[in-house]
Amino acid sequence: MKIALACWGVNMDTARYLGDNPPARGEMRLPPEGTAEWDEELTSRVIGHLAARMNALATALPTTDEHLTITVPLVLP
Repeated sequence: MKIALACWGVNMDTARYLGDNPPARGEMRLPPEGTAEWDEELTSRVIGHLAARMNALATALPTTDEHLTITVPLVLP
C-alpha cells in the first residue's frame, strides 16, 4: 500500500480563525493573510517516522505535487 504525505505551515492567525478562536486585538496587527506553505523539512521528518513505524519497504520517494510517498506492507487481520 502507498501512503503519500505533505505537511503545510499555516499562518497562526488564520489557523486560529478556522478553529473558532480568533487572536487577541494586539495579535491582529500581524499579517492575517498568511498563506499555507509546504514545509519540506517537517514532511521529511513525519514521513520518516511513519516509514519506521509501518515497516516501509523502501525510503520515501517524492511525487510531482510536493508529497513524499512510502510503500508499506498491507497487513490484513
